Amino acid sequence: MKQWYEALFENYANKYEKEVFTKGTKGECDFIEKEIKYNKDLRILDIGCGTGRHSIELAKRGYPVTGIDLSESMLKKAEENAKRENVKVTFENHDARKLSFKSEFDLTIMMCEGGFSLMETDEMNFKILENASNALKQKKGKLIFTTLNGLFPLFHSVKDFIDSKKEEGNAECTESTFDLMTFREHNVTNVVDDDGNEKELHCNERYYVPSEITWMLKSLRFTKIDIFGAKLGAFSRNDPLTTEDFEMLIIAEK
Repeated sequence: MKQWYEALFENYANKYEKEVFTKGTKGECDFIEKEIKYNKDLRILDIGCGTGRHSIELAKRGYPVTGIDLSESMLKKAEENAKRENVKVTFENHDARKLSFKSEFDLTIMMCEGGFSLMETDEMNFKILENASNALKQKKGKLIFTTLNGLFPLFHSVKDFIDSKKEEGNAECTESTFDLMTFREHNVTNVVDDDGNEKELHCNERYYVPSEITWMLKSLRFTKIDIFGAKLGAFSRNDPLTTEDFEMLIIAEK
């Protein structure tokens, strides 16, 4: 049986690109560039690249990028997008839980829950972080990713937040519960795929608090870990994480 994220992304590439959360790509890449000091020699791995929005934008700016994703249909769209933009990106079909890259990249990015936090067990989520770490060169390798902020649902309704961002034609959350024992949100989401087929998905996402993220990254031998609030299209080290941030931005260095 397919997991909800597999069912969602098997035929959702065109609709995905219309979702509100995909609109901040250029600003997010501005931040990524600044973090790596505009060094075009650095190799970048984009885990959970989807339709390639960050991979392609960074490649357009001159960086060598490899984008990986579990969904073949999302990768097909990514390749079409790269061809249309006339840029070269290496796109590969991989499960982030089973990566074999070893000390090959200078920077790994996982944007907009690119695999991490979507998995059905904590062990699987940790394995993705471990593989992201293993893919980095052991000296000065950097990991930049966003994930769901566990502080947010302690003070706010996740469903109300998602509803407030919804636009016509996007995925719609109809039910949502948050488990304080596991920090998992269980929701029912209705989507219409690229062929007009309606799907009801029973989703299960893990929210993390900063201390958990810090502990996991320290156990993977990252020596410098910074956590901030993640503002769509406007990542900044000047935004301290608060309970008002739905996502957090993590920058970890070897």
